[in-house]
Amino acid sequence: MTEQTKAIKVFLVEDHQMTLVGLKMLLSKETTIDVIGEASDGQSAVSQIRQMRPDVVLMDIGLPEMDGIEATKQVKEALPDLKVIMLTSKDEERDVLAALGAGADAYCMKGIPPETLSTVIQAVDEGTAWLDPAIARIVLGQFKGKDMASMSAGSADAAKPTALPQDCPLTQREMEVLTLIVEGMTNAEIAEQLYITKATAKAHVHSILQKMCVDDRTQAAVVAMREGYVS
Repeated sequence: MTEQTKAIKVFLVEDHQMTLVGLKMLLSKETTIDVIGEASDGQSAVSQIRQMRPDVVLMDIGLPEMDGIEATKQVKEALPDLKVIMLTSKDEERDVLAALGAGADAYCMKGIPPETLSTVIQAVDEGTAWLDPAIARIVLGQFKGKDMASMSAGSADAAKPTALPQDCPLTQREMEVLTLIVEGMTNAEIAEQLYITKATAKAHVHSILQKMCVDDRTQAAVVAMREGYVS
């Protein structure tokens, strides 16, 4: 197997045996993914992950001995380049924000379509943050409630793009469009604000979603604020 097609080493952390078996069966069908280990509790997971050094960990939150949030924190401290995907049924705001605060790179709900999960694993391994659309709205609401409390659609103090980050794949115009996406504007409103056609606005939005490797505008807004693209 060449370097370009090297399988992603995945470690599973799940205390429900049937779910664990299902995940293993699902991922075994993917030639680009290699499940190298598993654990059913947080403490065992941390120990094995430190030794086995996988590329990506699928981590449940509700685990015995040590929950998935604390386990994520510990493995990320030991292995900063490790990618952790929370795969859980918990969608409470407290759990979501705690998991992301512990360093999780993605947050998926159990029941995610198999093909989507495989895509998320590959995307996260390549360095892309990913949030389930429902979870993204929780995070976006949190940002808006705290960091964006002073913003309003017609305010002169509305969100402004920061200096273009060195690693940002967007053009200056796309950054302007992204800023308006964060403010919640539609394509028509973006077109009016920037004095461009609706078709041009739509094209910019499509390019932004592709470059940021996200599925929708809400996820784009979350990533933009997380990465400091918009202040």
